[in-house]
Amino acid sequence: MIELKHVSKWFSIGGRPSFILKDINLTINEGEFVSIMGPSGSGKSTLLNIIGMLDQLNEGSFFFGGLPVFELKEKQRSELYKKNIGFIFQAYHLIDELTVYENIETPLLYQDVKSGDRKAMVSDMLDKFNIVGKKDLFPNQLSGGQQQLVGIVRALIAKPKVLLADEPTGNLNSKQGEEIMELFQKINREEGVTIIQVTHSEKNAEYSSRIINLLDGRVASIARL
Repeated sequence: MIELKHVSKWFSIGGRPSFILKDINLTINEGEFVSIMGPSGSGKSTLLNIIGMLDQLNEGSFFFGGLPVFELKEKQRSELYKKNIGFIFQAYHLIDELTVYENIETPLLYQDVKSGDRKAMVSDMLDKFNIVGKKDLFPNQLSGGQQQLVGIVRALIAKPKVLLADEPTGNLNSKQGEEIMELFQKINREEGVTIIQVTHSEKNAEYSSRIINLLDGRVASIARL
C-alpha cells in the first residue's frame, strides 16, 4: 500500500546537504499498525509528514496504492490525500472557535459532502464514540483526552484508509493515553484502518504489530511484535 524507495530529505548548510532522512526503504501493507521510534532528531516526524504528503522528499520515490505520489499534479495529490489519509497531532489542532460538532464536520466540508449526509455522518460518529453530550462544547471546555478523542473522530469521519498519528498521547496522562491506544488498536483490528504512529513510548509501541527504529535519519532496525 505504502512504499518508499531510497527516500532522502535534506536541507543545505553552506552549500552542503544536511540529511534529515537518508536512503529510506520501507513497505507498509494495508491493515498494518506500525510504530516509528527513535531519539529526537532521528527524522520520525519528517518521515510521517512525507507519508502524509505534507512534506516533499529530495530524492527517491514514494508510492501510495501504486501511484507515484510526487509525480502527480498538485490537485491529484490533494485528492489522494483527502480520500485516503487522516492525520492526528500531539497538539490536537482543533479549531477553537468551532464546537465539537463543527470540528468533526470540517473534513466533510472540504470534500463537498451534502448537508444531509454530513449531518448523518457526524451524528453517527458522535454516537459511536459516546460524545453526543459534548457536541455543542468548544475545545477549551474539554479535557486533553476529550480533545484528542475529538481529533481522532475528526480524522476518521471521512473514512480514511490510513491514520497517521504524531505523538498522539504526548499531552495526555497515562490513563488517557492508554484509552487512546486501545481505541487505535480497536480501529485497526475491527475496521482494518492502517495506522502509522510516531511515538517515544515503548508502551504505546507495543500496541502495534511492527516497530521501525530510526537513527540519524536511517532505518536502524525493524521488529515484529
